[in-house]
Amino acid sequence: MDLAAHSHASAGSMPQGLTDRVRAAYRRFLQGTELATPLLDLGLRVYVANAFLQSGLTKIASWQQTLALFDSEYAVPLLNPVLAAYLGTAAELGLPLLLVFGFGTRLAAIALFVFNIVAVISYPDLSPVGLQQHQFWGALMLVTIFHGPGKLSLDHFIRRRFLA
Repeated sequence: MDLAAHSHASAGSMPQGLTDRVRAAYRRFLQGTELATPLLDLGLRVYVANAFLQSGLTKIASWQQTLALFDSEYAVPLLNPVLAAYLGTAAELGLPLLLVFGFGTRLAAIALFVFNIVAVISYPDLSPVGLQQHQFWGALMLVTIFHGPGKLSLDHFIRRRFLA
């Protein structure tokens, strides 16, 4: 009887065959997450972008109503209502496209993050559910800001092609 194998097994560790299978399963799991990560990164960017893009499209669909809302409902600090309407609409239409394509992604996410905060501050009648939505979008943007756009982005392509 092999004393080293016996003492190793009796010390509470798994038999070698089981240990190898667990390690192999764990490696496969990690490989799967590595394959899925770029899709998750893209999905987060598209999800957040869609929320803001839809809002921007709503604003341009009825521009007179948008101007009236910025004049009466939204209290954007430090900006006159017309300028706030133009800048807010431009942000909601342009920044989401940068997020989706992953171009200047971190800067676009930071700009949308700040825009999101201003939107919450500027609309006093925001419901608790609306506030939760804005908090969720903010959290997803923080993931992009700190994690980056991922491999399915123009930023990644440019970095590998021209900066490597």
